[in-house]
Amino acid sequence: MNLDPLLADGVIDEVLGRLKSGKEADIWLVRRADAIVAAKVYKDRDRRSFKNNADYKEGRDVRNSRTRRAIESGSTFGREAEEQAWKTAEADALQLLHASGVRVPRPILFTEGVLLMEIVVGVDGPPAPRLIDVADLRASAKSLYQDLRAQIIRMLCCEIIHGDLSAYNILAGIAGPTIIDFPQIVSPSHNSRAEYFFLRDFLYSEIAVVHGF
Repeated sequence: MNLDPLLADGVIDEVLGRLKSGKEADIWLVRRADAIVAAKVYKDRDRRSFKNNADYKEGRDVRNSRTRRAIESGSTFGREAEEQAWKTAEADALQLLHASGVRVPRPILFTEGVLLMEIVVGVDGPPAPRLIDVADLRASAKSLYQDLRAQIIRMLCCEIIHGDLSAYNILAGIAGPTIIDFPQIVSPSHNSRAEYFFLRDFLYSEIAVVHGF
């Protein structure tokens, strides 16, 4: 857990417990002033089962030319910069998508490599379950899929493709299906496999709703 700097700096007031552990990060419930929020703590690269595959990274823009050259050279500084850019990508994507009306968790703050977000509320209260954990979606499958399809298209209008959509990263929010986990986003304009990832997200969103995986 890497929340000690946030506690020391008064960014958060208390760690309440771990909500879930994923292939790339752990989600913790923390108290920040009078609110309970989610803190996403990214795992070290050697502990992630999803290791920032080159197919996803293609076309990502690094504006600083020195940093870009360091990343391309594979130097220690370059590896550290690439890791920070990987973490920052999700915070940047959430800011843009939320402002554009895509149903994602509202980002609160990204600091010390930790992303603070709102907790998505489900029909039984917070936190909302993942689609994979919902017992039966058949009654609402058609409307869920239509909603997700609209969200995917809206993301594309923001120049973002999720790239790894499944029942594990779609929450059954009370306001509708809410998409999470964005560090592996794909650039539709600059990635040669963008169409593949976009169509796969469509297919996987249908599978997630109909079959739950």
